[in-house]
Amino acid sequence: MAISRSKGNMYDFVSHTHTHLRGKCSHCCKYCYVQAMEARYGGGHYAGDLRLSEKEFQCSYDTPAIRREALEYGFDHPIFFIEHCNDLFAEDVPAEWIEKVFAQCRKFTEVEFVFQSKNAHRLLEFEFTMPLKTILGTTVESDIDHDIYGVSVQPVLSRLDSIGNIVGTSKTFVTIEPILRMRDPSAFALAIADANPSFVNIGADSKGTGLPEPSKQQVLELIDALRANGVTIRKKVNLERLLK
Repeated sequence: MAISRSKGNMYDFVSHTHTHLRGKCSHCCKYCYVQAMEARYGGGHYAGDLRLSEKEFQCSYDTPAIRREALEYGFDHPIFFIEHCNDLFAEDVPAEWIEKVFAQCRKFTEVEFVFQSKNAHRLLEFEFTMPLKTILGTTVESDIDHDIYGVSVQPVLSRLDSIGNIVGTSKTFVTIEPILRMRDPSAFALAIADANPSFVNIGADSKGTGLPEPSKQQVLELIDALRANGVTIRKKVNLERLLK
């Protein structure tokens, strides 16, 4: 997939997206929009075994056109979400593939890169070989490990511990999307605050996949508790459905 401008339900702090990984993500999340697109439209990019697309390593992340597009989004430099259609840090992704992606990114010292993983412990493994400017994030849908994955992944609260243990210069963030039913929103907020992220995204399921969603009261309790703990919140538009 060629370099794309960020659009649709993507993060508002990202100007562009790019992916090198092909094949089916081993997480097999029940709410995955990538697999839904693959099933609907085909194409084979995100089906079959994991693999690298070698031609994507020829892309430049800092061209006049990309700079111009970033400015149109209100950024003074490009910010790329890398592997937005897969998880670069899934357990079955070889370390040498991760390093190869980093090597390409490190060539562009004036560009910022976003990496996100549900296996946040692997972010720690590669923390000191990442590009100069990075934003590292993880997804925590709830304080409960709901049955929403095809394989076992790092427990949600453990992901927060990993993000909180990043000691380098990288910014960090937490994404609660799709937000699911919680056991204790206030305690969940405290665990997130303890991880000390730069900000937290909160969004809802946009696919109608029948997930165990929280009540309006739970969502508001979480938001209030996050704010009380000094956490910066970025609510996505799709969250409004749960707040009506």
